[in-house]
Amino acid sequence: MTHLTVHEWGRISVCTEISSSGPHVFTRAQANALLAAARAHPLANQHGTNILIDRHSEIIAGQMVGVIAAPGCSLEILPKIDFEAIDPEAATIRHRLVRMLDVALGLELGDGQAAAMARQAETLLDIFIRLFADRLLAEARRGLPRAYLAQEDDLPALRGRLNVRRQFTVLAVRPDRLACGYDALLADTALLRIMKACVALLRLHARATETIRRLDELRFLLADVSDVPPNNLPWLQVRIDRTNRRWETLYGLARMFLKREWQATHYDGRPRHGITLLFPMNDLFEAYIAALAKRALRGTEWTVDTQGGGLFCLIEEGEGGRQRFQTKPDLLIKKGRDTVAVIDTKWKRIGRNPEDAKRGVSQADIYQMMAYARLYRCPEVMLLYPHHAGLGIYALNAAYRILESEERLRVASVDLLSDEAAVIEQLGNLLSAAKLQPVRETTSVG
Repeated sequence: MTHLTVHEWGRISVCTEISSSGPHVFTRAQANALLAAARAHPLANQHGTNILIDRHSEIIAGQMVGVIAAPGCSLEILPKIDFEAIDPEAATIRHRLVRMLDVALGLELGDGQAAAMARQAETLLDIFIRLFADRLLAEARRGLPRAYLAQEDDLPALRGRLNVRRQFTVLAVRPDRLACGYDALLADTALLRIMKACVALLRLHARATETIRRLDELRFLLADVSDVPPNNLPWLQVRIDRTNRRWETLYGLARMFLKREWQATHYDGRPRHGITLLFPMNDLFEAYIAALAKRALRGTEWTVDTQGGGLFCLIEEGEGGRQRFQTKPDLLIKKGRDTVAVIDTKWKRIGRNPEDAKRGVSQADIYQMMAYARLYRCPEVMLLYPHHAGLGIYALNAAYRILESEERLRVASVDLLSDEAAVIEQLGNLLSAAKLQPVRETTSVG
């Protein structure tokens, strides 16, 4: 089993001859398997080049993080976080990625557990498999959730209701049997069928001995639950209520492994295609900041809206003209029903050239933020980037007045190497400095 780690836009060598293979390269067959798994992922473009790029003698990672596993090999892609400040090979990067996923996905790991798992596990996939196995085993030992399920059986004594049609047709010559229909309290629920399917999938890819042991114990505990193929799981039948609330996080993890979502793994029921656990860093950074911004504004008069706004830039002239070019800001900061700020997160490294007065900010991003200020009538718009050592010791916080208006554009950075409390404080300080107030329409009095 060849396992290699690379960072975003990093390169891994591919050898064409078996004799020249080594511990830091993939064979051409392994590279092809990884490329096939990447192309099969629902987030992949037509040729999968947004995940992995094939350059014959090397493969290049895109701007996604996670793990791609194929038969006999796996590739872990870590975020390119501030190499000037930390050792790029240290477990710190994996730990920060786990923390970001924890916050963005609401996994409720806790910083201590995340740090321990990041140090002990070999890949991000190992971390999440172990997390799922530990939590599911703990809940299963406490007792499986059960529900009354409709059952039909031919019994020697009546139980529940008599199925008259079956009794006088199929069992007409069997007076010793009664066609019964009844409800039984069973563990064979839609939720547990999903859990069992997830256990079976992860058992194929677990590598740590202790994790494998726990998954095997889970297979034993779930022996009475029906086996359902991954492509036929009863997702729509699952209901999380007060009776099974403690399983909500586990259900979220199972969705992550089995469903085709932005933060999901991809699995088509055929183990030969491997498993991919991929997260676009742009979306992950946005979700992480959104979750922490909500905490920063808790107890204040401001709220965070992540639904995207949805206003259009243009409308066709004439009666019945259709609106065009819909906008979707990352975060809207609101006071009541008024939008007081728009924040757009950008997973880019900016400001590395001290002679660049524009700090490396894209002109297209500036135009985008000016449009947001105009459409959403808010006094403050912000471009938020990850901080890096090239920006200096302190986080970036540069304010600009938009010409011919009262709106202000702020370009800021946030230090992702800090813990959540420090990031929340940074976000709170940025929003407090903005002195957010809604823009009010003024009307002239004639």
